[in-house]
Amino acid sequence: MPERTLAVVLRQDGPIPLDVEFSCDPGDVLAIFGPSGSGKTTILRAIAGIAQPAYGRVQSGADTWTDTTAGVSWPPHQRAVGFVFQEYALFPHLTALGNVITALGHLPRAARRSRAQELLDAVHLAEHAAKRPRALSGGERQRVALARALAREPAVLLLDEPFAAIDRAVRRRLQSEVDHLRRTLHVPMILVTHDFEDVLRLATHVLMLDRGRSVAYGPLSALMSRPDLSWLHESVGLGSVFEATVSHVDTERGLVALTFDGGTLLAPARHLAATTVVRVRIPAREVILATSAPTGLSLHNVLSGTVSAIHDDPSLEVVIVQVTVGRLMLLAEVTRDAIVTLNVKAGCHLHALIKSVSIDLLAPETNPH
Repeated sequence: MPERTLAVVLRQDGPIPLDVEFSCDPGDVLAIFGPSGSGKTTILRAIAGIAQPAYGRVQSGADTWTDTTAGVSWPPHQRAVGFVFQEYALFPHLTALGNVITALGHLPRAARRSRAQELLDAVHLAEHAAKRPRALSGGERQRVALARALAREPAVLLLDEPFAAIDRAVRRRLQSEVDHLRRTLHVPMILVTHDFEDVLRLATHVLMLDRGRSVAYGPLSALMSRPDLSWLHESVGLGSVFEATVSHVDTERGLVALTFDGGTLLAPARHLAATTVVRVRIPAREVILATSAPTGLSLHNVLSGTVSAIHDDPSLEVVIVQVTVGRLMLLAEVTRDAIVTLNVKAGCHLHALIKSVSIDLLAPETNPH
């Protein structure tokens, strides 16, 4: 199947208000993030053709699935969509293998069983093929649901709160599974979630919703480094998010060197191997600014950069300073007194001080299965 970008425009006043416009390229994960009732699941249902918006246009590559102006609305079974529901939606009377086979109607009957087995193998459930859903754990049922979604050979994969009903340890393993799929399937993936950890671990792009309207939309790294998203500061805390590569492991010191486009950081080893690509988050509250490079401190990381933006929101107790380090936009929370004392202005050169233990490493599970 040729690669296809998903492009969506949805607008309506009710029953659930919507005003969104976004696209998602093959190989990307767009996380739709927002509180309950903000319209996240309604967007997925509109993409899948389960719900009809008052006004909308949904395109997958050259195929127009929905165009309310032109009266176009493809039925769900004609849309190349894989949908993983929060509640799994498995057939209780069928085995894991049987559930996957139900999504393979496009294949000749003789080929369906072997293909279903391949898909269960892909999600590491081969040994559970003969079990019914009630005999499976929550995480295992979600894997069956994922295999069934993949059985449709989707042009778009939709994930509706896929980790909400499972515990934290299983959640991490499934997150790694989804991340692996992102890197191998190369189709647009839309992830609906109200848990920001899902966003940090999986998303390449983010659509933030509030009452059905887009609050912010763009690449994860750019969005997380915006100093003006005050509501994000209040809900989950501001912080820069980016990818880095483990370039060196120093077992004696218990540290790893993380190379990114802007320099190198030292962080606790956490059993990481060289060449591993990790997602890094540096909370804005953990960044200290200095006008000159310090000496004689216990911290390992001093990054030099230029102040690119200053956001002083009267509703906040701190000022948010954005510092450009290479191509990285680093955020720091400082007091208004520090702004005056250091004479911080856009364009000035500063040093960002970061403790190694303050760096959050969102690494893939070494053994997710």
